[in-house]
Amino acid sequence: QVQVIESGGGLVQAGDSLRLSCAVSGRSFTRSTLTLAWFRQAPAKEREFVAAAFRWSSSTHYADSVKGRFTISRDSAKNTVHLQMNSLKPEDSAIYYCAIGTTVITSTIRSTSAYSYWGQGTQVTVSS
Repeated sequence: QVQVIESGGGLVQAGDSLRLSCAVSGRSFTRSTLTLAWFRQAPAKEREFVAAAFRWSSSTHYADSVKGRFTISRDSAKNTVHLQMNSLKPEDSAIYYCAIGTTVITSTIRSTSAYSYWGQGTQVTVSS
């Protein structure tokens, strides 16, 4: 059974940084097909794409709202992915979810339906 476990959330002030981590276990994935992504969901809003590391390549994708502030990185040996979040804003407050997809293509990388495995989420709260 695949397990996706996020960590690193918390309460910070505007302008601070946080680093989220996601560990994947329970199955051996073909790394060349594995896409790791972060989504977030604020209260009363739909879950939205934040960032993705596409198929363990050097290709990364970001939502416009976080570009230049957030960085996604991965450790292939440990099956982990991180999200470094700098210059946090109150509007970044949300539950952040790690998502795993094995059939993601470029045109679907921002879609929740493209991902098969999800973590339980970690809360990020940014105070003004």
